[in-house]
This record gives sequence, C-alpha cells and structure tokens, in this order.
Amino acid sequence: MRVVLAEDNALLRAGLVELLRHEDIDVVGEAGDVPHLLRLVDETRPDVAVLDVRMPPTHTVEGLDAARQIRATHGHAVGILVLSHHVETRYALDLLADGAHGVGYLLKDRVLGPGDLAEAIRRVAGGGSAIDPQVVELLLRRHRADSSLAALTEREREVLTLVAEGRSNRSVAAAMFVSEKTVETYTGRIFAKLGLTDTPESHRRVQAVLAWLQEQRDPSAPGGA
Repeated sequence: MRVVLAEDNALLRAGLVELLRHEDIDVVGEAGDVPHLLRLVDETRPDVAVLDVRMPPTHTVEGLDAARQIRATHGHAVGILVLSHHVETRYALDLLADGAHGVGYLLKDRVLGPGDLAEAIRRVAGGGSAIDPQVVELLLRRHRADSSLAALTEREREVLTLVAEGRSNRSVAAAMFVSEKTVETYTGRIFAKLGLTDTPESHRRVQAVLAWLQEQRDPSAPGGA
C-alpha cells in the first residue's frame, strides 16, 4: 500500500508517517502544501492521498481543491482520504459530489489509533469509503424532515448510519450485537423505503446512500457545525 501524506503541521505529519509505517503502509511522499502534494501524486502515483482540509496559504479549502484536482487528473486510480479537525458537512458533501467510490472523510481526533487510520486507507484504496460516523449523523440530521427518511425507524437509522460509514454487513452486525441475517433484513427495508436498489457490495451501498443524501441537500443550508 503506497500513500502520499499532506499535512502542514510538521510534528503531526511525522507522527502520522510513523504510525502508518508501523501498519506496513509505505509513505512514498510527504507534503506541507498543495503544490508539493500535487507534484508528489503525479510523480509517485500512490494508492491513496491522505490530506488535510485546511492547508496553506489561507487554511480554508486548499485540501478539498487539491482533492478535486487529483480526482480530475487521476480519476479513481488514486483514492482520497481527507482528515479534518472539525465536522464540516458542506465540505464533506463537496468531496462526495461525484460519489463515495475511493473517498474518505475522517475527523483527526476520532481516529483512535494507527489501526483505525490504516483500515480506512485500505478501504479507500480498495474502492470503498470511510466516512466518519459523526459526519454521517449530521448529514442524516439535516434531512430527517424528508418523508422517506422520516419513514425509517430508529433502529433502521442506526443501521443506515453504520452502512454509510462504509461498514460491511458483518461489521454492522458486530457493532449492533445482532446477526448478519438481521442486518440484511434491516438494509433491505431501508433501501426499499428510500427507493434504492440494495447490492451486496458495501461501497456500492454507501455510494447509493450518499448519492441520495446529496440529491436531497438544501444548497442554502449552512455547511459547517
């Protein structure tokens, strides 16, 4: 697994590099700004680019702009995993505008350990997604007045939140202490209520959920939390 890491905080960047190397992930390039990041991606063609949302010089949306450029140039050959200090649903939706295939959005202070980050990177590299559960919850909360979401039970909302994080049925079942068969029943009901076609592939289910959320979003709604 080959990764390029972009983080302007040198101390944090060094810590992340060390953590990832302990997880047998090869950090083939490090960058402190967007121009350097883009050059590294072009030169090394990593499996995943891990980057901060806010980078120099303005520390606003440089990371997201870089993510768009990487996707425009390299397509899905390079996965994108964005790390953020804050829950910013507008930025998450912008990142997911073209689907959740090979995309991740995690909160820095909720990445509990190197194994969690490494798992997210591998998921994104494999074409799946890794969306922070707090981000998913805020996305869902913004649309609960919608009639189709309102039709979901609390238990179905819980399943949908876990599914949208990029979890497999087995992972959802373990988190909820139920059987995989029970999860399959819940997901079938959820997708039926949302008018979506269920598929066995976890990342396709996530794409469908997030695509539906994006279609329902209110452009005038505030983006951050």
